[in-house]
Amino acid sequence: MNEDEKQEKNGPAEDPSKDQLDETVAELLDDGEGTVVIEDDQGLDQDPVISLQAEIDDLKDRLLRAVAETENTRRRAERDRQEAQKYGGVKLARDMVSVADNLERALGFVDDEMRSKAGDFIAGMEATLRELESVFGRHQIKKAGAIGEKFDPKLHQAMVEIPTSDMEPGHVVQVMQQGYIMEERLLRPAMVGVSKAPPQEDEVSLEENTSDS
Repeated sequence: MNEDEKQEKNGPAEDPSKDQLDETVAELLDDGEGTVVIEDDQGLDQDPVISLQAEIDDLKDRLLRAVAETENTRRRAERDRQEAQKYGGVKLARDMVSVADNLERALGFVDDEMRSKAGDFIAGMEATLRELESVFGRHQIKKAGAIGEKFDPKLHQAMVEIPTSDMEPGHVVQVMQQGYIMEERLLRPAMVGVSKAPPQEDEVSLEENTSDS
């Protein structure tokens, strides 16, 4: 029996129905876990040159940011190094100015009688003070607070106001404790008395009349 006879015997072949086609398509798209996979062709329409240029721009931006951050870090490190070099001995300097105070205070009490009895010892103290002042000079440690200076709250600590006509108001007329600065940093403010205008004559007369009554 040839093929034509078999086909006539079995009847004409049935055309696949729409349901069968849908089922076949679903099987082809199934990822094996019951999930239908549909590929997204959105990226296929994008120009690869535009995509590469965007990546290049992003990398350039990251590189510039990294270079800027590295430069900022280098500058901070250099500034910290300079600060440490300038002011690394601030604590020691503050202690040393107290030593200078004590030497000056002790030498201030020396009179001729003491010098005649302990001249060599006093000369040694004076030499020590001179050497200490020389060390201060090498390390840019300077005195702050001298009579006649204009009062500066950054350098001076006002302890008292003194009425006087010998100097304009707001100037140092008395130094109770010497101040010191190191480079541009204050080690210790100077304790000073500050001038102020003397009372007017009518104010003095009023006070005298009040006291007499």
